[in-house]
Amino acid sequence: MSFWRVLLSIICPPLAVLDKGCGSILIVLILTFFGWVPGVIAALVILNNPKN
Repeated sequence: MSFWRVLLSIICPPLAVLDKGCGSILIVLILTFFGWVPGVIAALVILNNPKN
């Protein structure tokens, strides 16, 4: 996970997970809609997942 990806996930979480698939984008988008912090946490967890 690069510094720029982490910075992008803090600024705009849905853009940080764009290459992870449609499901990830929708989850992060919905969580960001309900609150910025849950969206950032979800984006960081998805980006930190070693399986993807």
